Amino acid sequence: MNTTPLRLVLDPAGAELEAALACEAEVFLATYGNTPEEFEREYGPYAADTGFMTVLDECGLALATTRIIAPGPAGLKSLNDIAREPWANDGDRSARAVGLDPSRTWDIATIAVRRMQGRNPLCSAALYHGIVTAAQANGIESVVMIMDARARRLLSAAGLHPSILPGTGEGEYLGSARSTPLWANLDRLFDQQRRTDPDAYRLIYQGIGLDGITLPSDWTWMRPGERATSR
Repeated sequence: MNTTPLRLVLDPAGAELEAALACEAEVFLATYGNTPEEFEREYGPYAADTGFMTVLDECGLALATTRIIAPGPAGLKSLNDIAREPWANDGDRSARAVGLDPSRTWDIATIAVRRMQGRNPLCSAALYHGIVTAAQANGIESVVMIMDARARRLLSAAGLHPSILPGTGEGEYLGSARSTPLWANLDRLFDQQRRTDPDAYRLIYQGIGLDGITLPSDWTWMRPGERATSR
């Protein structure tokens, strides 16, 4: 295995953000056929409330990236998109049915991991660890997502089992033939993982075993406009 040191970066900027976006674009184009134009159409309306985390190697290449949409005027994309076919459902009503508070919820819009021999599980674990750690540091209690069946199986293999949003099920979505709208309260999600898969809990929730990956010292997330005024 290549033992090159890696870095998990929250709020990448400049060349690091370009690398994160390139990773996301390449993975989603190859896997689902999503073009740059489609990405702009789908995610552009949420840009003001969008953040990224990425795993970079020592050359600055992004090996894995996640796109997060925070609560804002445009809403959460996954809840909005439930109104589309094949679900044609009310996302806000689904959220209320499970007691989900959208103002304290992040939308895990994308997770992209390049195929690398021996590194995929570590990079995925680093992103999951980053999501839960940053969420808790920023007062977020739940997540929503529309997840492809293969990605959902990988999540389940790590002992993480988010629930299906009421009124939805598996269907075609943005190039994925089998995607499902999901939600999870983070405390309950990881408490279940702790009981059923303690090794995965130590790796993902506690970060024990993420050797070779430098983690952020500050997990505070700021919206793009806030970052610009704070620098």
